[in-house]
Amino acid sequence: MPKIGQEPIRREALIQATIAEIGAAGSLSVTVGQIAKRAGMSSALAHHYFGGKDQMLHAGMRGLLRSFTAQVKTHVAQARTPRARIDAIINASFDNTCFEPQIISAWLNFYVLAQKDPEAQRLLRIYQRRLHSNLAAALTPISQQPHEHAEIIAAMIDGVYIRQALKEGALGGPQAAARVISTLDTLIGTDR
Repeated sequence: MPKIGQEPIRREALIQATIAEIGAAGSLSVTVGQIAKRAGMSSALAHHYFGGKDQMLHAGMRGLLRSFTAQVKTHVAQARTPRARIDAIINASFDNTCFEPQIISAWLNFYVLAQKDPEAQRLLRIYQRRLHSNLAAALTPISQQPHEHAEIIAAMIDGVYIRQALKEGALGGPQAAARVISTLDTLIGTDR
């Protein structure tokens, strides 16, 4: 007999295990069995909840997006000016919950998946559009070119993630955020 109320807990455990397993492996070539084992359940139960590996990968991507969105909301809630809002979005991008080795590895692997998987591509586009929209909205009152500057900052955030994954000049989250904020200062002509 199934345990009442266990489905959301087990689904979340499988989502976190998917992210962790991909992050640890550094590739998408993990099995449902490996993910299920990390989550402390059987492969059959994992298949029951998600149907297959592709659905687990998509759920993992959604999990990362939810986590990132929660960080942005938390950081932005404290911002009182457009500039503070931009800084909050950048700081959220490099928050410890988003900017740790396994999470970075999982993000990069999801980017790879998006090159061939329409659902992964759709999820990645949602993330990119939200990031751009949030940055551009905050930049509008203080920048002559808010959309162009938002694009540059978003690309820089992605670039820092790639360098971090490759261990080229690996930084902590606060140092990474400071570099992006310094670039923003140069773009909009702010001297702090």
